[in-house]
Amino acid sequence: MKNVRRLINLIAVSLLIASIVQELRKPPEERTWHGLVAGFVPYDLRVPTLARARLTFWNPSSSRLVVPTLFGVGWTLNLHALAETIRGL
Repeated sequence: MKNVRRLINLIAVSLLIASIVQELRKPPEERTWHGLVAGFVPYDLRVPTLARARLTFWNPSSSRLVVPTLFGVGWTLNLHALAETIRGL
């Protein structure tokens, strides 16, 4: 289990570094600090805001259970969609 955790951490750090490098390779005026790395893994390196936090963790307008993370690399849960899923059971 320890080796699996290390592998996951290594992949996460590698994706974070890749997303930073991807942004730094762009001209400064084209840097958005959010997008996809490795073609499918979302990243967002912008300073989190309360409005984006609400839309990430509790978004009633989306039925997607897994959404791009508020800050960093990867995904997080839309708790509103989770609550609706549980309610429908």
